[in-house]
Amino acid sequence: MTLRELEYLVALAKYRHFGRAAEACQVSQPTLSAQIKKLEEELGVALVERDSRGVLLTSYGLEAAARARHILHEITELKDSVRQNKHPESGTIRLGIFPTLGPYFLPHIVPPTRKRFPDLELLLVEEKSSHLLARLRDGEIDAAILALPVGDSQLRTEFLFEERFLLAVPERHVFGRRAAIQISELIDHDLMLLEDGHCLRDQALEVCRFAGAGERSSFRATSLETLRQMVSAEVGMTLLPELATLNQNPSSGGVRILGFSDSEPSRQIALCWRKSSAREPLFLSLAELFQACAAQVLRRPAEGKLAS
Repeated sequence: MTLRELEYLVALAKYRHFGRAAEACQVSQPTLSAQIKKLEEELGVALVERDSRGVLLTSYGLEAAARARHILHEITELKDSVRQNKHPESGTIRLGIFPTLGPYFLPHIVPPTRKRFPDLELLLVEEKSSHLLARLRDGEIDAAILALPVGDSQLRTEFLFEERFLLAVPERHVFGRRAAIQISELIDHDLMLLEDGHCLRDQALEVCRFAGAGERSSFRATSLETLRQMVSAEVGMTLLPELATLNQNPSSGGVRILGFSDSEPSRQIALCWRKSSAREPLFLSLAELFQACAAQVLRRPAEGKLAS
């Protein structure tokens, strides 16, 4: 039994398709299929059921894949531990970030990271928060920038910054001539929100519940830019995170950006990694750098705060 065979099994469990698993492992499909067959012969049990529709793992296959995933994770941690001791600020970090933050925060942290850590390669992964958490737990990424709370006792979270929510309304809206409103003024108004799966949707719903506002159920967007364009088209209003509004005037493109005078709804952003990771000193250094970058762009004092 080899580590490569375990990698093939884990890939097959993930993709449930020989072709896609082989592509992910950068081998030919016959090679992967032959190695899985060899592994089955060595273990003496069938790991997969093959038919024209794809691949279904047997109960033995599911258990073997889970154990293989754990073994590969431990091997990665071993390599990282040795690398951390020899060259703590070099190598590759696979960093995840969610779509309603990535385009607005990454341009502010990538250049300083390259300057501060010239021997460190950042591989960036942008996915919804639930997918990032799954990949972080499985060892497919090393760390992720996520909104709190994360709710996983196996992860370490280091607070980075707090990001306010602002109200985007059409210029000709009744609120359009104002710089700020009280959050209670949203009562009985409907807001446009993102589709299911975005953590920002859940955060915005919390604001709506607090303010007595509702959701415009006839429309759900796939991105913040879609929401912004729909506001510009006078379809409705929405909440935008602060970083997504920094490169535009308070009133531009038919959209007016307002703050809240009596309350500041917000979300907390943190850097997260597995507690078992040998690269924690590096992640703490990265968190400190990201805190400083956020403080600079948001024009606030940098205050490190341990979340968990």
